[in-house]
Amino acid sequence: METPAESYARDEFSLTRWQTADAADLLATVAGSLEHLGAWLIWATGGYTAGDAEEFLQRTRKQWETGETHDFAVRADGTIAGAVGLMAREGGVEIGYWLTRDATGRGLMTRAVSLLTDEAFRLGAGYVEIKHDERNVRSGAVPARLGFTKADVEPMQAPWAPSCSGTYRVWRKEKP
Repeated sequence: METPAESYARDEFSLTRWQTADAADLLATVAGSLEHLGAWLIWATGGYTAGDAEEFLQRTRKQWETGETHDFAVRADGTIAGAVGLMAREGGVEIGYWLTRDATGRGLMTRAVSLLTDEAFRLGAGYVEIKHDERNVRSGAVPARLGFTKADVEPMQAPWAPSCSGTYRVWRKEKP
């Protein structure tokens, strides 16, 4: 797959490649939503520090350059509302995402994932997959709304976050 653009803008949100300068905003965003995020994301269960934010931003910069992942900040109303990323897989991509508590329920992630799904296909991906814990109904609503097909279930690697069952639901959409 070709490399995506570093930013995308829509009337109600934007996706921008993470930058080193985002560290303080990322830290504040995650810290302000730790209980919400930590229920489903293991990296948010034990707190989130400035070092965690800096390490993530360094890692995502390196992985962007190698093509392994293309991670974006989701911005709405001028602030970081979450994150979404394209992770390279053999012949396609996997999309992962999270939103702050205040950003949920507005269709924001559905629109962001729709944009990146279309872009992944335009750039050469043969398929797009989304995985979420089977108990995370809200996360699963995104691919369901976008016409993805339930393709599989698979075990998660331990450890997993407190609300998780340990089983991924896998959704897939093939290139049209």
